[in-house]
Amino acid sequence: MSNATPSPETQQEAMKIAKATQKPGQTKEQTKLIAQGIEKGIALYKKQQKAKARDRDKERKKQLKQKQVDTTQLQDVTETEQSVSTSSNLLPWGLLIASWAGFAAYIMSN
Repeated sequence: MSNATPSPETQQEAMKIAKATQKPGQTKEQTKLIAQGIEKGIALYKKQQKAKARDRDKERKKQLKQKQVDTTQLQDVTETEQSVSTSSNLLPWGLLIASWAGFAAYIMSN
C-alpha cells in the first residue's frame, strides 16, 4: 500500500495541517512538500494500526482456541470422573446385597 496514492480525504487533511503550520514567506511548493510528508506520516500510522489490529485479532483467536482446548480437556476429565464414580457407587450396593444373601443362606442352613 505504500506505493498506492493516499485517499483524497487524507490528502485534504494533510494539506489543511500543512497550511495551518505554514510560516510567513513559505512557498506553495514547500507547503506541498510538507503536505506530502504529512500524508506519508498518516499512511504509516494507518499501516501500524492495521498491524496492531491484526496482532490483536491473532491473539484473540489464539486465546479462543486455547479456551476451546481447555474446555474439551475439562469435559474429558469430567466424563472419566463420572464413569469412575458410577462404578464405585455400585460396589457398596453389591457388597450389601451379597452380605444379606450370605446372611439369609446362613439362617436357612440352621
